[in-house]
Amino acid sequence: DLNLDQPVFKDLRMRQALMYGMNRETINRTLFDGKQPVAATDVNPLDTVYDADVRRYDYDPAIAAKLLDDAGWSAGADGSRANAKGEKLTLTLSTTAGNKSREVIEQALQSDWKKLGIDVKIDNQPARVLFGDTMRQRKFTGGVMFAWTSAPRNIPKTTLHSTMVPSAANNYAGQNYAGYVNPRIDKIIDDLEVVDAPDANKALWRELQKIYAMELPALPLSYRAEAYFI
Repeated sequence: DLNLDQPVFKDLRMRQALMYGMNRETINRTLFDGKQPVAATDVNPLDTVYDADVRRYDYDPAIAAKLLDDAGWSAGADGSRANAKGEKLTLTLSTTAGNKSREVIEQALQSDWKKLGIDVKIDNQPARVLFGDTMRQRKFTGGVMFAWTSAPRNIPKTTLHSTMVPSAANNYAGQNYAGYVNPRIDKIIDDLEVVDAPDANKALWRELQKIYAMELPALPLSYRAEAYFI
């Protein structure tokens, strides 16, 4: 999740540049033996409502660099990027301290984005702090990386609906930590709760995923695999 209240992340070109700049397939292959495939949206391919026909962000540093240029972040002689005011392009990334796999993913992302001229600072926190005040009260200014699970066909109201942005007004309820607001997404989510006709219901799921992949309310990394010994 990125804090979408921050001007730098409000720009869709920045979010798309970060996606194109992540070598997620290499992370999957080298860290997880290919068992955590790259994610396209928040819907898992095993779900019956999954739509494969959405925008993809294969690793492409050239496209990422052009998007950053278009967004006003130019590369200097040392390769680092800054805007017209001379402000350096810096991103703080946090996850749960002590989680080795997440910390290694962080380092990979830090390396990938550094090649684009983005300075990524790591600020990991204990789980009780990260999932407490930092995320619940939206005190992060950059990105927070975490994992979650959901049931099949689970309507993502708590994570995407505008009423679920945690704030003092709603007693910090909801999990829309990014602060994503889109009236059309709100309407789709509301309709999914009441539209039962199979074709109409699936059409809503398809539209939801297409908007998600285009607007990137979050940056999807991978579909997590859980290992069990029986």
